[in-house]
Amino acid sequence: MSTDPLAATVASLMPGARADLAELVAFRSVADFAHFPREESEAAARWITEALRAEGFQDVAVLDTPDGTQSVYGHLPGPEGAPTVLLYAHYDVQPPLDASAWLTPPFELTERDGRWYGRGAADCKGGLVMHLVALRALRANGGVPVGVKIIVEGSEEQGTGGLERYAEQHPELLRADSIVIGDAGNFRTGLPTATTILRGMTLVRVDMETLEGNLHSGQFGGAAPDALAALIRVLDSLRAPDGSTTVDGLPGTGGWEGIDYPEESFRADAHVLDGVELIGSGTVADRLWARPAVTVLGIDCPSVAEATPSVQARARALVSLRVPPGTDAAEATRLLAAHIEARTPWGARVRVEQAGEGQPFRADTSSPAYGAMATAMATAYPGQQMQFAGQGGSIPLCNTLAALYPQAEILLIGLSEPEARIHAANESVAPQELERLALAEALFLTEYAQHG
Repeated sequence: MSTDPLAATVASLMPGARADLAELVAFRSVADFAHFPREESEAAARWITEALRAEGFQDVAVLDTPDGTQSVYGHLPGPEGAPTVLLYAHYDVQPPLDASAWLTPPFELTERDGRWYGRGAADCKGGLVMHLVALRALRANGGVPVGVKIIVEGSEEQGTGGLERYAEQHPELLRADSIVIGDAGNFRTGLPTATTILRGMTLVRVDMETLEGNLHSGQFGGAAPDALAALIRVLDSLRAPDGSTTVDGLPGTGGWEGIDYPEESFRADAHVLDGVELIGSGTVADRLWARPAVTVLGIDCPSVAEATPSVQARARALVSLRVPPGTDAAEATRLLAAHIEARTPWGARVRVEQAGEGQPFRADTSSPAYGAMATAMATAYPGQQMQFAGQGGSIPLCNTLAALYPQAEILLIGLSEPEARIHAANESVAPQELERLALAEALFLTEYAQHG
């Protein structure tokens, strides 16, 4: 198979890809059913089952996972003796957050300045469309040369572990020779990149209590212990003066040896305001991919608009801790809880409750699959060679798959480059990246069939 017809086919499939992505983005498939309708996620799962059947997949099934969400599975048999490749994406998305910050409706795919905007456009409904376009292109050019399994998760963003537990209970279901996780991204637009490490994650709720009820700050303030102030002190103890994460007993001096991330590039990618300093020590890559990072995700306390002159009796926070490969997430959870309990002032009552956890991951870049992907990337991105980068986010399923199938080669690619602004307002995908990565995946499957 020559590359030019395959590239031309992928290009011809892009209008259909846009239509598919528009339909997927329209589902408000946030797997937080206390705030978003379960029916939206279930409808998205039905859409995916129909799409897989239309592509010739067999054994297509909606899997009810132990966390109460649904994942979608399908199997496309390959030629006799061909290797099997598992393709992964997830259809659940982050909530839109501040709707007023979106320039266009979050659940309506909108084209602006050459990009397609909408929640999930890059993370990770676009990843599913990438898989579909690659398979369609191969079918139009002689057929898919490998066996393909596909799994599309319904609760990746929640970190509740439903698919991981389902896979452990059904260990043969996702077995494959190679696994392509379509939930990462290029280091920047136009630079083909394989993500080789993922930081793990632990998520804890911190409840602070000091009084039976709120008190008038004029009558009791100055002596009555303030739960919100106690919580603020604890949260502040999680950072050194330079902003580095400091959790008692948790190492924080790791170094990154892959692609460099210049500070000026990071400032631009992160939209850091002029005059505001970056936090932490070491290189930017060290801080993002090789060291732990704590983030206070939210605090329950009166808003400014609803505040009264009161000493707060209770306060609560949600805290995320990202940990690099080499650190066990369960141990990090234990150390974080111990740190919070030890640093709580004034004898305040504190309760630390785990809300989510995922282990870090490191890929084996010496595997044949990486060689096949490097060849495919160099063809899909003329004049560029595949780079290795880390990703600060977590994909807990990676470690589950690595443990279940230690012989499988796991690659992480995807559409979440810095301009995509995943998890933020105005998330978007570059259609050129979707086209090039779909071509790269099709080329990879062809190359891997010969050497897998």
